[in-house]
Amino acid sequence: MDFLTTDPDVLDGYRFDQAGFCDAGMPRALARPANTAEVAQVLRHAYEERIPVVPQGARTGLSGGANAIDGAILLSLERMAEILEIDEVNHTATVQPGVINSVLSRAVADKGLFYPPDPGSWEISTIGGNVATNAGGLCCVKYGVTSDFVRELEVVLADGRVLRTGRRTAKGVAGYDLARLFTGSEGTLGVITEITVALRPATEKPLTAVAFFATAGAACAVVSEYVSTGRRPSLLEFMDKPTVDAVSAYRDLGFPDDVEGVLITQSDRGAAAPDDLAAFAEVARAGGATDVLVASDEAEAELLIEGRRLAGVAMERLGPRLVDDVCVPRSRLAEFVEGVAAISREHGVPVPCCGHAGDGNMHPNVVFDSEDPDSVRRGQAAFDAIMALGLRLGGTITGEHGVGMLKRDWLETELGEVGVAVHRSVKEAFDPRGILNPGKVVRGR
Repeated sequence: MDFLTTDPDVLDGYRFDQAGFCDAGMPRALARPANTAEVAQVLRHAYEERIPVVPQGARTGLSGGANAIDGAILLSLERMAEILEIDEVNHTATVQPGVINSVLSRAVADKGLFYPPDPGSWEISTIGGNVATNAGGLCCVKYGVTSDFVRELEVVLADGRVLRTGRRTAKGVAGYDLARLFTGSEGTLGVITEITVALRPATEKPLTAVAFFATAGAACAVVSEYVSTGRRPSLLEFMDKPTVDAVSAYRDLGFPDDVEGVLITQSDRGAAAPDDLAAFAEVARAGGATDVLVASDEAEAELLIEGRRLAGVAMERLGPRLVDDVCVPRSRLAEFVEGVAAISREHGVPVPCCGHAGDGNMHPNVVFDSEDPDSVRRGQAAFDAIMALGLRLGGTITGEHGVGMLKRDWLETELGEVGVAVHRSVKEAFDPRGILNPGKVVRGR
């Protein structure tokens, strides 16, 4: 295989994704296939020799799902990066898994179309990785997550056979919905080599507003109040004070110094957008907002939303961190955010919290000193406490980042004994020799 290397220096560069608290083993080889046939060749060999295979995209994941294990073949799909078709009549796009999210989004926008899933890593993450983790993003409050747009998949199974599943039509219920099963399976059931996604007509340029609050809880309470008016924002994001402070230290956007909670919203409903934002301003002020700003033009709107998009890169400057991903019912959002702040104080570690408030999906960032064993211990304890808090509030341990290695134990807590058994049975059916990303998602084969 001329697309395979065993160079130790190269292998070392592919061992990790971006998760904290997750170990990685030493792989035996890295394969970088250019097409489906080469992927199938790798898997046939691995299946026959019982060699584990770890599929990888851009390795931007935050759960250790793409981390190497000892003796594995790393199967990077980064060279399979072609947009195969944009169907302007049927509103679909067919791509290879290595296509970057933003590249697809811009390509379809040039044709008056819109691909809504937009994870915070959209400039660097791949569509294949987005499908593997069922990624969400800032716009999912209105448009849904990746699985809502996957129409058809080509998947190479563990033994090298190639499966096409799903369909390009807008409707179709023939047989089991295997396309949705593979979406979010994190490379444990098969390797996705081609993806057809649904597109939408391009939206109007969104209007943007931001509201500042004296408490984080007040900001979170306004989320439910606003959504209950019947408005459907295209974006509704939250940042707490530690997040705002990190962003302001990275780039001064003029946010007030004394703010404890920020909500940023957008409406892309064209002529109805000004009324949507007026309603948001009214609800926010009634809920205790100290100030509400509505962007007067596109440049000002971009400035307001930039604060939220910069949160990830700004918090990287705080040091090593574990980016959490808990989703709770909107009605419990204030309890969750206030609980995270209490956990931060209890364990003595910074935990800036931001996220997709409109659908209750929060991203607490547990910051720790990787050189200090006690800091690492306290960081892990804070992470576990946040997981437990989310479940107590009727939530889930991951809204869009996936399980990977990071949350295997907590997945078993969430699923229960029967749920875990069913997951293992599904894994056994698709991967009887246990070679596909072993040790990820569910423990065992």
